[in-house]
Amino acid sequence: MTTSSGLQWSSRMTFLLAAVGCAVGLGNIWRFPYTAGVNGGGAFVIVYLGAVALLALPVLMAEFMVGRRGRHGPPAAIAAVARESGRSENWRWMGLLLGALGALLALSFYSVVGAWTIAYAFKIGAGQLQQVSADGAAAVFDNLNASTAELLAWFTAFIAATVFISARGLHAGVEKAVKFMMPALFVMLVAMVIYAGVVGDFSGAVDFMFTADFSKINSRVVLGAFGQAFFTVSVGLTNMMAYGAYIERTTSLPRASVIIVSADTAVALLAGFAIFPIIFLHGLEPGAGPGLVFMTLPFAFGHMPGGTIFGTVFFVLLFFAALTSSIAMLEPPVSWLRDATSLSRRSAAIASGCFSFVLGILAALSFNLLSDVYPLGSIGMFEGKTFFDLFDYLVTNIMMPLGGILVAVFAGWVIKREFSRDELFEGRDAIGYRIWLFLTRFVAPAILAFVLVDMASS
Repeated sequence: MTTSSGLQWSSRMTFLLAAVGCAVGLGNIWRFPYTAGVNGGGAFVIVYLGAVALLALPVLMAEFMVGRRGRHGPPAAIAAVARESGRSENWRWMGLLLGALGALLALSFYSVVGAWTIAYAFKIGAGQLQQVSADGAAAVFDNLNASTAELLAWFTAFIAATVFISARGLHAGVEKAVKFMMPALFVMLVAMVIYAGVVGDFSGAVDFMFTADFSKINSRVVLGAFGQAFFTVSVGLTNMMAYGAYIERTTSLPRASVIIVSADTAVALLAGFAIFPIIFLHGLEPGAGPGLVFMTLPFAFGHMPGGTIFGTVFFVLLFFAALTSSIAMLEPPVSWLRDATSLSRRSAAIASGCFSFVLGILAALSFNLLSDVYPLGSIGMFEGKTFFDLFDYLVTNIMMPLGGILVAVFAGWVIKREFSRDELFEGRDAIGYRIWLFLTRFVAPAILAFVLVDMASS
């Protein structure tokens, strides 16, 4: 049986780049701005920052802890840690549900959005959205999705890039990719913020994001902020647990986790500073939903000085963010297959990628040939949902919060305290460990239960 126990990140910095790449994805740059816009701007941001500290951080630490303690892919790591704690190895099914099925399902529909980022980088770079009207910008997006051949071509390119990088291995593939893409992502994001500050309404963006109207904070805003914080750090599907298996013993997991959530939050806020000044300059709606990035912004770029160049940069940035996250999504099933079979890394990556590719075709066709197909439409909660909507709903609204609850319960209640204390605080009964244990045992499961109920009913 092949295991991942002999592999480690080549350096602490490389691990941090990879983990930040896993966390920093479309949730930051695509989802955060319009979620903030829908929920009232500054009031939402304040609650979101609290949610990162109270929910995302302790669950992230828990995933890293289980991964490093178990030294395998998520199912085998969970089984090993459970066995060490004198508990049933049946907990491995949590890893199979989340790390195999959940991650591959997430990659399938996520790759369709990744396809949009590549397509738009080329379309804006070729000047196809120069001086286009608002209706024309919407038509470009609609036409992309209506063209089965074009959408499938971009989708195939995105998922092929993901599989190619993963198949090359931890050092030659994943590490090399994140060493290039993550610094490039931060440089491009800062450049976009500077550009937006020079040509856009930057003061309006600052007021919108940081002027808090507490009258807008209600249960829906709070739950939305906690759900967004959890989604954007990419915990709940054991991606971080898979990366945790490669962390060396000398790395402080609490310190690394704080760095990762801080970088992730910084990217989300910078994305707001890159997007909202442009939106406000043109008097556009900041709460325009998912279309904010793929219809509203392209229209704005088409009417701004340097818009072709910086619009292209923005979508390349979005592509890098999507790709670093998709590589992380592929890691749990790849490591599981390597643990459970005699497959090589390359074969495991190809097999996992093919599974997501088949599901992803259904998601891509949801916008054209299968747009009128609702596979579970007879069930009330799935009524009107295409394959794309269904996969998104199952992963985002159900599997991620449910996975977070399971990870928190496993780390806080199933694992013996001496083992979690050893991994997180070198065996010391520090105040930090007590806070983490309290948040993991009580706060995170309770909040995620509310988020799960809210999201499952939405």
